Amino acid sequence: MSENRTQVVSDYVESVFRRGREPMEPVGFTPDWEDQPSRHKTYLGVRRFPLPAGTGLPLAGAADVLLGEPPAGQGPPWTLDSLAALLRLSYGVLDRRLRVSWNQDSHVRVLYPEALWGRGTASGGGMYPLEVYWVAGPGGPLTPGVYHYSTAHHGFERLLAGDLTDEVRAACESGNGNGTGAGSGESDGFLVVTVRFWKNSFKYNSFCYHVVTQDAGALLGSWELIARGTGRRLTRVLWFDDERLNRLLGLETDQECALAVVPLPFGGPAGPATGPADRDGPVGLIDRPSFERSARTRTFEQVEQVHHAVLADRRERPEPEAARGLVPVPPAGGEDVVLPEPLTDRLGPDVGETLRCRRTSFGSFIRSRPLGLDELGTVLAGTVSGQRYVSDVVPDDVGLTGLYVLANRVAGLPSGTYRYDGGGHRLRVVREMPLAEKLQHSYYLSNYNLEQVGAVLAISGRWRSTLDAYGSRGYRVLNSEVGAVAQTAYTAAAALGVGCGAVLGFDNIAIDEWAGLDDGDERTFLFVLLGHERADSADFDYRLV
Repeated sequence: MSENRTQVVSDYVESVFRRGREPMEPVGFTPDWEDQPSRHKTYLGVRRFPLPAGTGLPLAGAADVLLGEPPAGQGPPWTLDSLAALLRLSYGVLDRRLRVSWNQDSHVRVLYPEALWGRGTASGGGMYPLEVYWVAGPGGPLTPGVYHYSTAHHGFERLLAGDLTDEVRAACESGNGNGTGAGSGESDGFLVVTVRFWKNSFKYNSFCYHVVTQDAGALLGSWELIARGTGRRLTRVLWFDDERLNRLLGLETDQECALAVVPLPFGGPAGPATGPADRDGPVGLIDRPSFERSARTRTFEQVEQVHHAVLADRRERPEPEAARGLVPVPPAGGEDVVLPEPLTDRLGPDVGETLRCRRTSFGSFIRSRPLGLDELGTVLAGTVSGQRYVSDVVPDDVGLTGLYVLANRVAGLPSGTYRYDGGGHRLRVVREMPLAEKLQHSYYLSNYNLEQVGAVLAISGRWRSTLDAYGSRGYRVLNSEVGAVAQTAYTAAAALGVGCGAVLGFDNIAIDEWAGLDDGDERTFLFVLLGHERADSADFDYRLV
């Protein structure tokens, strides 16, 4: 049975990679923008607790966070101020975005009902389908209970009073069998990241599952950067009993499902549970309704199939050391290009301000000013720090992803494809060839002129080997790191003042061929565009804090 579930995931991933040549079902689907869901989930009839602004907390500089060594250990206990900063700077509303760009919806953004509200974390299509729940224990700053983070209000909505942290520990105890979720035993509070599928699938239909699992990684990547900025480190628990957590949060699994758990120790006692916690998990404790803007919601068969295949694969949590066999192997041969030292003196303000400045460069790249080789090297050096994180299934010195550079207009670097070696801070030549026309032909959207882009970073992973080692859940684990690496690249580019945009609209098969990945199980998953932007872009500075 586990082989069948893995095959379902494998077939889905292949359809994602081939969608540029063979459209995914339903072919010809058009989003109903008039009936789209709200960008913010809010619960009805609950008490809301405002959080501190979260933007005045002093954080370390971007250079230290991106290029320095991560803090040793978990660091000091969390506080309400640091928790508020973690949430606000990552997923809270920071500003209104009105820049005139090549994105297809720019003309409606001047209308308030269609306003685009910026956040620190990137999201596929700007959909922001993730939700954050806080399961608080007796050691935290709030009454023990289950809370939902309302992004629209930057506050907690209390869904249930009572200490149910033991339920989260039980769900993380093994993921489904062996060992405990890293760091979950000592924590007196937990953040749970969930995805509400309709907030993405109304636009991306069957492509949704691929996008939202990378979105979850991007949010975890932001949290890691902010935590490092406060002198702390986080643990990602990616292997847990999904249904138990969903029952705890009052979620219908087909509509919204947990993707990650992050323990946050506040320094108080873990304490005995004060709420119901039988071995099968609480049933029906939270029945608060949430607001649904869409008059009609629907599901998509491929999303349901891959989602159910992942949930049904209940094998024991793999040992973290298994990840060492999944690291992408650099190509043999090829000349090396040693990169200049990172431009640490140009890496802008603290990491919080950097996240507030992060934005996507829709159509703003210019060819008249090539990307400097030192600028490319600085972004690459910062990007690979996204591969260093504490997880229950991946050691913090192992990265499941590879990083390729498709150099188009980089000063002093011939056009072609290269593999980045983070350990040696150098590029290995894969193939020198003109790319400008190839890039444009392989991109099937109209919001960028790829001929103008300085370089494209392609994030890769050994997806078949990961499925073999981890089963169906390996897809979520790998996509989680892919998203985190992309978010770190965004942050490094913003700190350096370089334009950036993460895209999924490439012909993956063509990119894999240019990168020498058309033979084997390593494939490209997500792409980050880099380059300098035009200086005459119309913009409006509308910061909320």
